[in-house]
Amino acid sequence: MKAVVQDRYGGPEHLRLTNLPIPEPAVGEIRVRVLACAVNLSDWEHLTGSPFYARMAGGLLRPKRPVLGSDIVGLIDKTGPGVTGFATGARVMGDFVMTRGGFAEYACVPAAHAVPVPDSLSDAIAACLPQAGGIAVTGTMGVRAGTRLLINGAGGGSGTMALQLARAAGATTTAVDNASKLDWLRSLGADDVIDYGKTDFTQTGASWDVILDMVATRGPGRIARALARGGRYRAVGGPARILLALALGGLFYRSGNRSVGVLMVPSGRDLTAQIAGMAVDGRLSPHLEATLPLDRVPEALARTGSGKVKGKLVIRPG
Repeated sequence: MKAVVQDRYGGPEHLRLTNLPIPEPAVGEIRVRVLACAVNLSDWEHLTGSPFYARMAGGLLRPKRPVLGSDIVGLIDKTGPGVTGFATGARVMGDFVMTRGGFAEYACVPAAHAVPVPDSLSDAIAACLPQAGGIAVTGTMGVRAGTRLLINGAGGGSGTMALQLARAAGATTTAVDNASKLDWLRSLGADDVIDYGKTDFTQTGASWDVILDMVATRGPGRIARALARGGRYRAVGGPARILLALALGGLFYRSGNRSVGVLMVPSGRDLTAQIAGMAVDGRLSPHLEATLPLDRVPEALARTGSGKVKGKLVIRPG
């Protein structure tokens, strides 16, 4: 089978398109013929080995798993020992971030994390949903009419879906991203936009009830200045030292009735099924910038890692 492989940590230049043996499903796994696989910021982290927690999960000195790609949609080709309830030929989806393997023609993934793809969802749209949708749904819990919400990194897959959910709830939204995305984010319904290249939102004097930060770069002290009393800040990713500071330093701000910490997403079959249902109902609609062939994975990862993608990119290996 064709696959894009990484042999060491580094940039996209270390990826290569090659032929690998078709994998065999282990106990509890299903093998799928990959129809589509979304590109996530977590793929960039596993490619570069940074932040450090990516190496803790994926191999300290070199990648344990050579093929990236975790938000997979595919047709079941074979089931492994102990797997029941899945039929060959069924179309399934899931966030397989611990096993990955989606940037290839075939992948073996845990059956326990796979859910059927609703008939009304295309392969590409379904692939956009599991990880990014899970972040958006979890990060906007409790947002309602009148909530002042700021999304830092609003122009990516998770940010655009979080913006959509917040608007539907009646929240007032501020979208932070690079200058090339600001007009587009306004067209998606953001009430206000901030160019992070020119303005630090923690220095504006404004405050928000909820801040959802896709890539944290500030410690808890700076964040607290932009958080209203009774407010909540959650970081999705960022350098390990920043996330640790937010998790530990955030305890200090509880006395001021402010909650500062890291977003914990309960990924798994139940959340994926919930998000798929929301997409069917029209409550979630991913913004798909483009679908690309397998040989353009390096380009797709480079653009995702540099924050240049509007919404999501999806790889179609076939």
